[in-house]
Amino acid sequence: MARRARPRGSSPPAGSPRLPRRLAGSRPKGAQLREILDGLLASLPPGSELPSERELAERYGVARMTVRGEIDRLTAEGLTYRLQGRGTFVADPRVAQAGALSSFTEDMRSRGLAPSSAVRAQEVIEASEILAGKLELAPGSPVLRLDRVRMADGTAMAVEQAYLPVARFPGVDDADFSDASLFELLAERWEVQLGDADQRVVAVAIQGEDAVALDAAPGQPGLRFETLTRDAAGTPVFYAVSLYRGDRYEIDLRQVRSDEPPRP
Repeated sequence: MARRARPRGSSPPAGSPRLPRRLAGSRPKGAQLREILDGLLASLPPGSELPSERELAERYGVARMTVRGEIDRLTAEGLTYRLQGRGTFVADPRVAQAGALSSFTEDMRSRGLAPSSAVRAQEVIEASEILAGKLELAPGSPVLRLDRVRMADGTAMAVEQAYLPVARFPGVDDADFSDASLFELLAERWEVQLGDADQRVVAVAIQGEDAVALDAAPGQPGLRFETLTRDAAGTPVFYAVSLYRGDRYEIDLRQVRSDEPPRP
């Protein structure tokens, strides 16, 4: 079961771990402060307030800029968030994407979160040469463009554009995707058995309408996924481009050493 966030701005619960009274004299102060803050975050629930910069600086005899640098690091990594005039608080844990082929809906449900979507656009377009090549269609073939904001417990997690061949899935352009899983709909309505997917992930800056949809500051880091999913026979089913807030999502991979050297 996923951890539930405490109300934003709440104080640490009674019995929360105490901070060390002082730093050891034999090690760099900055390194010790980082360890203390990392340990504190690991022990507190989301929404808990951290000690102020001034309190930490005075307690451990370090410069306030040193403390601010460590808090900035935690915030940049998505582990904390600031509320102007109120303080710094423990952020909700990130959602991790594993190596298995699964849908956004399945990922959220597995973590005890309620998935939902807001459809921004749902229209039939002509496939460009690039898109047609990915889906193995003739250029100009009708393709459904499905543009959605994907949410978990009402919080925007990603914006996604998915493209599906209309000829293969008649009526898909009329389907209600506001509360439906694309994977489930393909399996139930068209008996599609998904096989594998190729995925490319790049770090980008979130801008424009995407920043508004994700409630992110313009320029905030994001993860852009380009995914081509095939059925069990190896035929492309859909191509999707998804943009996730970097502070709410991470990639969890398991790598195995191969006897063969990497190819150029």
